[in-house]
Amino acid sequence: MTTPSLSFSKATTGTQAPPSYRGSVPDLPSVHPLGDQLPGVYADDDFAQRFVEGLDVVLAPLFNVLDCLDAYFMPSLAPEDFVDWLATWVGAELEGTEALPVRRYAVATAVGLHRLRGTSQGLRGALQLAFGVTPEITESGGATWSARPLGGFPGSPRPGLHVTLRVSDPATVDTHRVRAVVAAARPAHLPFTVEVTGPAAAPPPHAPASPPAPSAPEGI
Repeated sequence: MTTPSLSFSKATTGTQAPPSYRGSVPDLPSVHPLGDQLPGVYADDDFAQRFVEGLDVVLAPLFNVLDCLDAYFMPSLAPEDFVDWLATWVGAELEGTEALPVRRYAVATAVGLHRLRGTSQGLRGALQLAFGVTPEITESGGATWSARPLGGFPGSPRPGLHVTLRVSDPATVDTHRVRAVVAAARPAHLPFTVEVTGPAAAPPPHAPASPPAPSAPEGI
């Protein structure tokens, strides 16, 4: 199986990155030349052969895409602009400015994250995908068990969710983006707060243990 080999040409308009458009590949041969499909009377007709060669140039990229069409639906092999289309197809929550490897991974894992939506595991995975760090999640819910009846209820009676994102430079993280990711992946109707802060302070080093007192010589 061949991998997608279409070229991409980009127009420059404004400051935003423009979409890419598929174009013909120079000197790409057609796997199904039209000249071979013509009736025998045109086999030696120079004009007819040259005429259909112009159509071969147009059809060759199409045949190339169809020969490896399955690769276009594999996030690891699909062309960059097709990865962005797949992201909308599977509902991957991307901002659009992520690096290509991140977008490929988001498409590949989107279905798994949809299954976990509304759970702490799903929220943690969504934030890790968007910001590359593991968040700290504090929620009001809880679970416990007791061998005796009438035990206390776990968790807090007031529902709530707090997410702390610790990054090396909080100024580089868009808080609105964090809130949007949490709002999409949290349990439905659960109020939440977010905090973007620096790394946790390292615990102070332990003081060295004092050396043991020398023992008295024997016989004293």
